[in-house]
Amino acid sequence: MNMNATILGQTIAFIIFVWFCMKFVWPPIMGAIEKRQKEIAEGLSSAERAKKDLALAQTNATEQLKEAKLESAQIVELANKRKAQIIEDATREAQAEREKILAQAQAEVEAERNRVKEELRKQVAALALVGAERILERQIDAAANSDIVEKVVAEL
Repeated sequence: MNMNATILGQTIAFIIFVWFCMKFVWPPIMGAIEKRQKEIAEGLSSAERAKKDLALAQTNATEQLKEAKLESAQIVELANKRKAQIIEDATREAQAEREKILAQAQAEVEAERNRVKEELRKQVAALALVGAERILERQIDAAANSDIVEKVVAEL
């Protein structure tokens, strides 16, 4: 019996130990395991959300980059159009200024030509008078015969 009593005592001790473990040790271990499983699941869920957010952010960044490139291309195109317009306006203004200067120069040349013609007429008239004096061998009074000089100048 001694052996039976020992086995019975060991069995009772084992049952008490199992009951004690089930009552006091097992619940905190299971709680800790469940808590850890929940934390791991939340961590995996957070990692999955972060992965999706990263993919969305990358997509958004790519879209924004495309939009920025498109916008910069439009700005460059507008700048080139504006440059061409400025060059065209400056060319047109320069052409107008050139024509104005040419017209002014032609008017000055024409006025100078008329002045030189008039001066030449007067000199020819004076030479004609000198020639007439010599031909007639007498002195012609230029002041007295100014109407004759005026007619000669007008005819030339």
